[in-house]
Amino acid sequence: MKTYPFHALLGRMKYITRWSLMRNGRPESLSEHSADTAVLAHALCLIARHCTGTGDEIRPDTVAAAALYHDAPEILTGDMPTPVKYKNDALRDAYKEVERQSARAMASLLPPELREVEEGYLTGQVLNEAERRLLKAADRLSALIKCMEEVGSGNREFAAAMDQQRRALEEMHCPEADYFMQHMLPCYNQNLDELTRGRF
Repeated sequence: MKTYPFHALLGRMKYITRWSLMRNGRPESLSEHSADTAVLAHALCLIARHCTGTGDEIRPDTVAAAALYHDAPEILTGDMPTPVKYKNDALRDAYKEVERQSARAMASLLPPELREVEEGYLTGQVLNEAERRLLKAADRLSALIKCMEEVGSGNREFAAAMDQQRRALEEMHCPEADYFMQHMLPCYNQNLDELTRGRF
């Protein structure tokens, strides 16, 4: 009987740890980051469609699904630290090519009927340019929230990264990310009682 290990391989995202160059108060797995990014990407898409009025060509469900896969090639490559990945154009381009090859290799572990469609999610090719931009913003928001949580718990190791992620988001000039940072992001500094008091 022929077997296809693609989904078992995806299950290994929980073993890949992010922020490997930093002292973490609480480790974050690739699986956790992917789920958080998917929720944030879906939210940004809904903001685009219902709040900023820029989302006519945005498909929230497709973007959320792509977000679940957006870092899956790191199962094979590991999490390359951002300062290394973006140190110069040559390194960035080389790493992008490694990611593309990893995505193709992963897709080859599927039944032939599923390979093309799944590769579209693994590489982000299933998305249009506007959707790619929102997914990138969601990815950065997830990183910013992780930094905020670490700094909020007294870990100054993430202070510079927090400022960098916030600045990068602002420089994207993404109305949906700006809306989220203004109206939703402050709530991430609240505890459970503060989040729910008078609302349930």
